[in-house]
Amino acid sequence: MTATGTVTGAGAGAGTGAGTAFILVSGPFTDGRVWTGVTERLRAAGCEVHPATLAGADPGAGQNVDLEAHIAALVELIDVVEAPTLVLVGHDYGIHPVLGAADRRARRGARIVYLDAGLPQDGDPALAAVPDRSVHELLSAAPADPVPVPAPDGWQRWGSTAGLTEDQLSQLTALAAPQPPATLTQPLKLTGALAAVPTSGILCTAGGMSIDGLQQLVAVGPPQVRALADPRVGFFELATGHWPMLSAPAELAEVLVRAAAGEGRRLTPPAEGQSPYGRPFLLDPPKRPWVRNGRLDLHLPEGDGGPYPAVLFVHGGPVPRDAYPTSRDSEFFLGYARYAAGFGVVGATVDHRLHGVADCAQAAADVAEAVEALRADPRVDQDRIALWFFSGGGLLSADWLGAPPAWLRCLAVNYPVLAPLPGWNTLEPRFRPVEAVRGAGALPIVLTRAGLEAAEMAATVAAFVAAAQDAGAALEVIDVPNGHHGFEAVDRTEESRAAVERAVHTVLGHLHG
Repeated sequence: MTATGTVTGAGAGAGTGAGTAFILVSGPFTDGRVWTGVTERLRAAGCEVHPATLAGADPGAGQNVDLEAHIAALVELIDVVEAPTLVLVGHDYGIHPVLGAADRRARRGARIVYLDAGLPQDGDPALAAVPDRSVHELLSAAPADPVPVPAPDGWQRWGSTAGLTEDQLSQLTALAAPQPPATLTQPLKLTGALAAVPTSGILCTAGGMSIDGLQQLVAVGPPQVRALADPRVGFFELATGHWPMLSAPAELAEVLVRAAAGEGRRLTPPAEGQSPYGRPFLLDPPKRPWVRNGRLDLHLPEGDGGPYPAVLFVHGGPVPRDAYPTSRDSEFFLGYARYAAGFGVVGATVDHRLHGVADCAQAAADVAEAVEALRADPRVDQDRIALWFFSGGGLLSADWLGAPPAWLRCLAVNYPVLAPLPGWNTLEPRFRPVEAVRGAGALPIVLTRAGLEAAEMAATVAAFVAAAQDAGAALEVIDVPNGHHGFEAVDRTEESRAAVERAVHTVLGHLHG
């Protein structure tokens, strides 16, 4: 293997059998040898197999290699594979060169298989999905230095090692080579041609994500997650960790053959109005006088009194850029704001721009701007403000938890996301409420917890509660045992009604002080 982008496919040209050819591209540090157990089984099934070794994975190769070199190498290999059915399998980092090559050869008729991989978009560097924060620090300090191979006990920082024996971990380390830095830092360039390419996803459930969990995220996750609810996309699960080619080669080979045939479980797209924010609010409070100030709406108490305390309701996300009505005009948030205004406070709502996980900083700036405008309004008591975050908007609470200002009398969160979900590795370290709550001090925190929450989201809430308790934070938990995510609109029950009333009165109690 040279540093110029050459790719080797051990056994290239093996019998085409069923007319299916697999190109297998592994994650960082590894090369084609990691696929040996899978390769043997696929060939036994009559398939042509090319386990790719990309430039730079060879310890003897130069390190002047980037993502584009890997993409070019895979394009060369695609051009010489003649099998009528071509399947490109990208594991972890490997999905980046796979997507880049498939984008350039979209008419080849290949299928893309995401093997325990993220969903990179145009402009995303692979580094954004690397969970090991020390790698980010290393490349920031020495961007030209290769990323060193993890020690046997360090692989878990790159993904779940469930299913791997000590010998296999040692083998993984022995086969590995330092990762060329530019393969992780160079942005992926996509033209949009992949929209016509069929895909499959294989989830290794020991890492925390399941098909059921993915289904629940379709309604509330970023647009790229919602796009997975496409009839052309099939999903499979493997009950193992992040390296199934070593821990479960027989099961992985079987699933790959099924994926090549277009099998797999399909996700159900959300129906019109299925999102909680598209449904009527549980309660039906009367309309109130209201004013609009940029991204901020103020729903006002009756009468000419004031200034009044205020609560700002911060919607979840990510939400599509073209969503209509926007969150502040949805019946859900109109209901919350009007209900609060009925108790003598200003109920405020904001449309922030959390359109993707990478937009948290932009959304946080929108919220901060709304808070400033709210406090500057003469109808508002600037020293008595509460912030109330919902769902994925819970990530934005970190700024206020870490160093709460004196005027912030309460912070509330409903069925929130409070730490990165699986695959949300692009999330900036700043937006981790689980860590920020250590600085909350005496700030009253009201957490409304849905008992039937998706496991992935519930795990972030559990971690937050534990961190808050360790820090001695003033946390009050309101449980809705039979409530789903967005229970105020989804579960129109007395239990839900009681939870809304208790949460509102608790928050307003802190405002009225």
